Formats: sequence, C-alpha cells, structure tokens
Amino acid sequence: MKLRELILHESARHRASGRRAALLGGVVGLASVLLLGLSGWFLAAAALAGAAGSAVALGFNYMLPSAAIRLLAIARTGARYGEAVFSHDAGLRIGARLRPALFAATAAAPVRQALAVARGSMLRVVMDDVARIETALVRRSAQWNAAGAAVSGVAMVALAGVPAAAVLVALLAATILANEALARRTRRSEARRDEALAELRLAADELLAAAPELRCYRHADAGQFLERPGRALALAGREAARARALAVMIQAGCMTLAAIAVLALSRGGPAPTAALATLAAAMATDGLAPLLRQIAERFSTRDSANRLDQLLAHEQQDMLPVVIGRPTLDLLGVHLKPGDRLQLEGQSGVGKTTLIEHLIGLRSPVAGRAKVAGVDVVFLRSEQLRSTFAWQPQDAAALSGTVRDNLLIARAGACDRALWQALHDAALDELVRALPHGLDSWIGEDGARLSGGERRRLAVARALVADAPWLLLDEPIEGLDPATAQLLLERLERRLCRTGQGLVVVSHRPLSCITRCRSVVVPQRCAAIEITHQPQPAACSLQPK
Repeated sequence: MKLRELILHESARHRASGRRAALLGGVVGLASVLLLGLSGWFLAAAALAGAAGSAVALGFNYMLPSAAIRLLAIARTGARYGEAVFSHDAGLRIGARLRPALFAATAAAPVRQALAVARGSMLRVVMDDVARIETALVRRSAQWNAAGAAVSGVAMVALAGVPAAAVLVALLAATILANEALARRTRRSEARRDEALAELRLAADELLAAAPELRCYRHADAGQFLERPGRALALAGREAARARALAVMIQAGCMTLAAIAVLALSRGGPAPTAALATLAAAMATDGLAPLLRQIAERFSTRDSANRLDQLLAHEQQDMLPVVIGRPTLDLLGVHLKPGDRLQLEGQSGVGKTTLIEHLIGLRSPVAGRAKVAGVDVVFLRSEQLRSTFAWQPQDAAALSGTVRDNLLIARAGACDRALWQALHDAALDELVRALPHGLDSWIGEDGARLSGGERRRLAVARALVADAPWLLLDEPIEGLDPATAQLLLERLERRLCRTGQGLVVVSHRPLSCITRCRSVVVPQRCAAIEITHQPQPAACSLQPK
C-alpha cells in the first residue's frame, strides 16, 4: 500500500474530524479578520462621536458593536481550540496507523530491498519523515483558515471601495506566489539539512554504541568524527533559517503595503470605514501565515512522502501457498523429516550462520540450498519461512524492557505457563524467579542487567516460546560453563521428545545429550555442497551422532 492510499483510507475513517477541523479553521480566519476590523471601526466611530459633542456621544450605540466584538473573540478562541482538537485527532490517528504499517512493510519487503536501507536512513524515515507527514496532516485545515481570512478581508475592504479590494487581492496573491518561489529556491538547502541531520544521527549512534570500547582504549577524542556532519548541519540550518526569516519579511512587507494602500484608497470615505478596511487588510494578510508555513514545508514533506513510499511499497512476487503443518526440510542435500535433528559444524567463517539466515529469509535465498515441504525457499515468502522456524541468533538483541516483553516477541499472547516452561527448558527459570518481579523484572537496555550467557539463554527461551515446527539454534551453548551447557542440552532433549519439533543447530561443541542428531561439516566457502556418508575431499561428511 502506498502512502497516498493509506492516508486516503485513514482519512475516510476519520472524515468527520477532518471536516470539523476544516470548518472551524475557516471560522478562525473569518472571526479574526472581523474582530480586528470591527474593533477598528468601533474605536474610530467612538472617537468621532466623542469629538462631535455630548449629544452625539450620548446617542452613539456602543452596546451592539461591543457585544459583537465579545462574540467574535469568544468564537475565535473556541474555534481555534476546536480546530486544534479535531485536526490533531485526525492527523495523529493517521500517523499512529502509519508507523505500524511502515514497520510491517519493511519486515515484509524483499530481503535485498530491506537490507539495502542504511540505519541512518531508516532513523530519518521513522523519526523525521513520519513526524513531518503527521505535521502536514495536522495542518491540513490551514488552507481553510487562510481562505476564511482572505474572503472576509476582501469583503470588508470592499466596503471602502472596489479599488482597495482589488489591491488587497493582488497583494494576497503576491504574498503566496513570493513564498512559493522562495520555497522552490530553498528546497535544496532543506534537503541538505535533512541529509546532514541523518548523517550526524548515524555517526552519533555508532559512537555511542562503541562508547565502552572507546573509553577502554582511551579514544576520548573520537567525538571529532561528529565535527564534519555537525558543521554541514549548522551550515544547512543557517541557510534554512535565512529562508524562514526572508519569508517572514515578505509577509510583513506585504501586510504593511496592504494596510498603507487600503488606507490611501479609503481616504475619501468615512474614517470608521477606512479604519475597518485598513485593519481588515492587515489581518487578512496575517491570516495567510498557516498557509505560508504549509507552502514552505511542502517540498520537504513531498520528499518525506517519497521516502516513505519506497519503504511502504515493494514488489509483490508470485509465491507458492503458505507451508502448513510440520513440513519436511531439505538442507544442503540432507532430507529431514519432522522431528529430525541436524548439527551444522565447520570452521569459523565458512557460512553456517549465513546458511541459517538464508533459510529464514533474512538474506536473499540461494536456489538449491534448502527446501521446505519440497519447495525451494527461493519461492517462499519470508513470513512463510518465519512461521516455520523459530530462530535463536548467535548475537541476539534484547529489548529494553522486561523478561516478559522479550519473550512475547516470539508469540504475542503466550500465557505465563508457556513462558515459564520455555525459561525452564532454557535453564533460566531459577534466575528469573529470583528476580524481584519475576517475568516483569526490567533487564535494562539490550539486556544490560544480564550476563552474556544469560542473554543467550533468554534468546533460546524466546525461540522456544514461538512453538514453531523447526528450531534453528545458532551457538546455543557458546559462553556457558560446562554444567549449565549440559543442563540446557538435557532439557532441550526432553522438550524435543515432548513436542516433536525438529532441530537444526550450529555448534562447535559436541552435543552428546541430543540423541538421533546427525552432523554436517560445512567446508570452507563451499558454493555447492554435496552430502555423502563417507568423508571425501572438498565435500561434507554426514554421520549419525
């Protein structure tokens, strides 16, 4: 789904809020101009009545205009509040729908497309671009605000004469066109500012991630790597600030010209009417401010929308139906039935982890390497593969949250009994029970309160919670002491026997507790791997455990 389609769909759902915001925006512009114009007329008329003598002053009806002024002030305040409520309700609801859609589209995108997105670009899209789209949606009522101000301003100035109204129309159009031209000229500087901000954010994120190592090796001056993107951001920011200042000057200049021109053209008429027209002309020009902000941000908003479209829309490939039940697995020529166990062995760097990532769709699959239910993984969607396999990565990330949060990633809605069973089978239940709040204990950013081995066992437990037909465990006992590793393998064996799940495990250590586990030795950088029962040069060996 493209961004425009998503916005149109969500706008239809929240059409009532959008219409109310537009209506109230028009009321704000209308009431603002009427309020200032009527105030000018009232002050001028009251002054003339007072100067004309006590008889005229006593006969002057000040009650009606003063009541109208109060009414307009209340209407403007109430309409402005209502516009803010309804515009934010519609805009932020659409934004709340946009973020999950963006994440879902990124996760479902072809692997090559998803991995091609740099981290800094993703941060810019998720944070800046989505916020910019939200702001544009919230400000959609700005055009109605400006329209209300312009129409009421021209109508009131027309009371002083058609030439004055024509001049105001010309100056309003000139203000809009001048800001449009300025926005086009500053488009590149806004783009440079966005790029510099993304580069600075990425550099800062990388430095913060490596902060412990940098402090350990006395690289306190590593912050100098932020100077270049920082200078680029400052330069682009100054250019953007100059453009905004020029836009303000253009509007202020046009407002001043409108007031002076209307006053000059109204000199032959009554003074109260001239005051009304002059102030109405100034307020009508000032009422364009929301629209002018929208114009200034239009090109940057369009660029943000294009970047979001690139992530939201990806090529839909014709894939085969979803694999259901407990499918068979053909891996590197080895046929595995449901419940079978296979250990991948080999030197570091030969591609064991890469092979697993191909299998679950985290890398572009290679034809002929693996089949699920007799279907080559090349023809299966990533979500189909991920529903078949539960994966424990070699370097698993931990959420900055509770133990429960980290486990529920694998299967939302899993009951506490399933969570505790997974922790028990991963030999981590005793530790979690000893924590102050059990499953609801906070583990810190990236599991900072856990040791490396505890984080690894938490990742194993997360894979077990998924309850998928096949388990893919990448170095599950690496970094564990012999007793803990033995306990984990024993409990894993009992779980496999109980659930009938299949197992593919990457490990350099013998898995003596896992029965009926065959092993495959993956050769160095082998592009086409042949599996045989007798060891041969440049081939993998397969033998029962």
